[in-house]
Amino acid sequence: MHAPLGSPQATTAAAGFGWLAIVRIGLVQASIGALVMLATTVLNRVMVVELGLLAAIPAGLVAWHYAVQLARPLWGHASDKGRSRTVWIIGGLAVLAAGALLATRATLMLEASFGAGLALAVFAYALIGAGVGAGGTSALALLASGVAPSRRAAAAAVTWIMMVAGIVVSAITVGQLLKPFSPERLLAVAGGLALVTVLLTVLATFRLERQAGRFGHAADGAAAPDFRAALHEIWHEAAARRFTVFIFVSMIAFSMQDLILEPFAGLIFGLTPGESTQLGGQHQGGILIGMIITGIGGSAFSGKRPDGLRVWVVCGCLLSALGLGALALAAVAGPGWPLGANVFVLGFGNGVFAVAAIGAMMGLAGAGEKTREGVRMGVWGASQAIAFGLGGLTGAVGVDFARHALASDGAAFQMVFMIEAAAFVLAAILAVKATGGAAMRASVARQEREQFA
Repeated sequence: MHAPLGSPQATTAAAGFGWLAIVRIGLVQASIGALVMLATTVLNRVMVVELGLLAAIPAGLVAWHYAVQLARPLWGHASDKGRSRTVWIIGGLAVLAAGALLATRATLMLEASFGAGLALAVFAYALIGAGVGAGGTSALALLASGVAPSRRAAAAAVTWIMMVAGIVVSAITVGQLLKPFSPERLLAVAGGLALVTVLLTVLATFRLERQAGRFGHAADGAAAPDFRAALHEIWHEAAARRFTVFIFVSMIAFSMQDLILEPFAGLIFGLTPGESTQLGGQHQGGILIGMIITGIGGSAFSGKRPDGLRVWVVCGCLLSALGLGALALAAVAGPGWPLGANVFVLGFGNGVFAVAAIGAMMGLAGAGEKTREGVRMGVWGASQAIAFGLGGLTGAVGVDFARHALASDGAAFQMVFMIEAAAFVLAAILAVKATGGAAMRASVARQEREQFA
């Protein structure tokens, strides 16, 4: 039974999450980012540098953790059925932390017992993927169901920025704590990080779900449909299909430069490792500013019209394509090109696109007549995960192949950057229908009806 209109309970439910609640979900995202950083950055470096293993081994393990996340729809649906997303968020973080600890142990086993260490690493990275999928999907579903439409862009900006902050802060802290490096110190630091992130998640989610309000399916009395029925509804819903394809294409374009930007700076412009790292910092700075501007401006637009985020998504994709097109020219121009400004513009476009796309995703998550937010976020999360894995791999392999085929580093990078730019242009075209129109209007109208039911 719903609280009477005008009562304190109804006011709280209608308001949904305030800014403090959004920040608390951001702390969950920051915890996820910190633990993933340990597995994908620190352990990657230990395997390649300290242990002298082939780079393909940690790369394969990271790809495996993305592949496991194809089960995101199942975990999202389970959190829908269980009607308690907090349990899935905390459980997911606990599994992720356990996976990170086992991955650390497995890494240190590789030198003495490679077979046993690799087997344990495969299991550990499966746990990491499962923890990210279960905890992350449930956190985003809770955010989607508890945030008013006018706050979605800002909420997406806050949570994404906090996830990036979690990665940065944990990387700096872990790096300092690992001096001087030793296996024992690595295990101790990993254990401390796991404990802190799980405790932070428990505190951040304490009594949070009761504040979710009545947006999407947050407080309706209907039971979630079974998994097959939920997937059937999404598959036969044109807007959901278009958005799934858009997420896949755009995230491939978004992630293709991840593994090739710094090698590009070194091979074409002769930058040292320190200088190329600073270049990466300019890219991240552009992303951060793009996120902040979109969080503020996107919220203003989305509060006035249901499809207000569409223009931000499209502009972000096109600006990213422009930045990549300019990098393609830089690949043949070489030294003298304003590389720092170019990379900043690319990052800015990436930041605009990312926040607007997540905000639109939260809007469409509540668009189903029967399906709840968890399974829909799971479908799009799975599409994003596989696109990230394929994008990074495609960019790196593409450059290697093109350098061999064209016998020219500049021409090889130019070709890959142009393919990336074309992918972003295609994503902008797909976004026109995927993030606007009748689906968004219907979603907001239904949420407003439920808000005052």
